[in-house]
Amino acid sequence: MPILSVVVGVALVLVVLGDAFETIVLPRRVTRQVSLARIYYRFTWLSWARMVRWLFAGKRQATYLSFYGPLSLIVLLMLWATGLITGFGLVHWGSGSIIKSPFGTVSFGTYLYLSGTTFFTLGIGDVVPITTFGRGLVAFEAGMGFGFLALVIGYLPVLNQSFSRREVNISLLDARAGSPPTAGELLRRHSHDRGTEELRQLFHEWERWSADLLESHLSYPVLAYFRSQHDNLSWLEALTAILDASAFITVALEDPCERQAQLTFAITRHAIVDLAQIFNCRPLKVKYDRLPSDKLEAVLSALAEAGMKVRERRTVEQKLSELRRMYEPYAFSLSQHMHIPIPPWVAESRRADDWQTSAWGRSTGFQIDDPSGKGSDEHF
Repeated sequence: MPILSVVVGVALVLVVLGDAFETIVLPRRVTRQVSLARIYYRFTWLSWARMVRWLFAGKRQATYLSFYGPLSLIVLLMLWATGLITGFGLVHWGSGSIIKSPFGTVSFGTYLYLSGTTFFTLGIGDVVPITTFGRGLVAFEAGMGFGFLALVIGYLPVLNQSFSRREVNISLLDARAGSPPTAGELLRRHSHDRGTEELRQLFHEWERWSADLLESHLSYPVLAYFRSQHDNLSWLEALTAILDASAFITVALEDPCERQAQLTFAITRHAIVDLAQIFNCRPLKVKYDRLPSDKLEAVLSALAEAGMKVRERRTVEQKLSELRRMYEPYAFSLSQHMHIPIPPWVAESRRADDWQTSAWGRSTGFQIDDPSGKGSDEHF
């Protein structure tokens, strides 16, 4: 029994340390399917999402789903600390480490107490080991506890910085593509003389944003559960809208920014596919057409009227369908897993952008210039 306790304790410490190293320190994707963090997030997210969807609806549902990211991280850190304390307590207990205790009788709970005060470097001193092995183990655990707490303190700012970088471009997309962002609205608001250059710059920025999203969310997958400030803006909606727009420009327009649109499509598609793999979201068959023929015809006609060079409709529809099959199944799969809706290709109705609204009403006294010549309430 003592030997088994030591073996179990050492194994528990090694497993927890390995899992924490892969989650916090290792700057690359972990490919193996079995790990504490992966199992923890898979089980707790499904349970949390099911409970929230059963208890709440509408905005309250979105609000409580947003609690999961920060709460899950705090609970995971607590589980790691508990695992390390329990592991060291088992090693103390199984090795027969003699300790001096004011409690008289020494039980496994006493060893856990010694392990806990050592791990958090409390230095109370009421329970202390008196053997050489016990003292060495206490010193080793204290150093490990100090290092663990330092890693946690350094880990949280990294997450916050990555989250902030992600949200900046999402917020900027509000005035450029609507709330929620759609490819149709993005193209409409840039269908003017200076629109081509603006789109090239926008796609260049989103190429870098997608690469940053890919790097940060593969290294720290918990960031995907951190939701945006507004219910109708999210990283998945933004990613899908940019994929839609870049795919459309690549096949439909004879446009100088076509090359940049191709580069943006490539890295953005890479990001959405790899993220689906991280969360084990197999591509799903799309149950409805996000861009039926009549909507596509309306978009092409409107862009042609705005002076853009539009390619032949049949060719556009065929090539665009091929590109959409490369990313839409992954977007739908992530949407179901994350409980984040993906935006339509074309907004069903014109609604105010987030910057135009507040808790006290909607502002209509100011509109962003629409060089296309269309009214602010028009849409495809």
